[in-house]
Amino acid sequence: MDILTLKNVSKIYGELKALDNINMRVEKGEWLAIMGPSGSGKTTMMNIIGCMDKPSVGEVILNGTDVSRLSSRDLTEIRRDEIGLVFQQFHLINYLTALENVMMSQYYHSMPDEEEAMEALAAVGLSERARHLPSQLSGGEQQRVCIARALINHPALLLADEPTGNLDEKNEYMVMDIFEKLHHAGSTIIVVTHDPEVGDEAERMIVLEHGRIAREEKKQRQRPVTDTGVLSEDKLSAFA
Repeated sequence: MDILTLKNVSKIYGELKALDNINMRVEKGEWLAIMGPSGSGKTTMMNIIGCMDKPSVGEVILNGTDVSRLSSRDLTEIRRDEIGLVFQQFHLINYLTALENVMMSQYYHSMPDEEEAMEALAAVGLSERARHLPSQLSGGEQQRVCIARALINHPALLLADEPTGNLDEKNEYMVMDIFEKLHHAGSTIIVVTHDPEVGDEAERMIVLEHGRIAREEKKQRQRPVTDTGVLSEDKLSAFA
């Protein structure tokens, strides 16, 4: 079952085609990496998939809805209800604790639930850091808060933009381990990255060049689900 379909999608700025006739399908439960050099169209594709922009031409079907024809207000609702976003720059509210940042996402979706927010933080190994401000957390911990925030409303699609770009090797491995366990539990994940090591973790990879899909590769799993001692696969599966 496809959760995302792009049909003949182009994004045109004047004479520039940032995306040029893209056709792509993503199955429910799939882990896809979108890769390519600077200027290849990765960010444009991420913005369209994430309902932050609309194509100039073509259709984008997300979980049964053609989002390419929706208003900006409707796109905001789809983004809130269907997509969990993880950014390289974290975008945490600096005067709210980790717990409050997760609950803020609940607030815009339905109703804050402190117990559920704590469970989401526990699932990414941050129970003891729930009352800390972002400035009191490491980069890896902040990114794990972002993942908990993205998962709290049980999105149909988890979309991550360079999720390890600001992390050291240890924290990069921990974040990728979370994605591995989420995928194992059935989450649909799209990671936009320039890092080949991050791209290699996905089960399928597409490479963009000049706004077109230059190549596509389906891969075997690179490593098994592991036990880091702080991340709970059972708890993560509740948010998949």
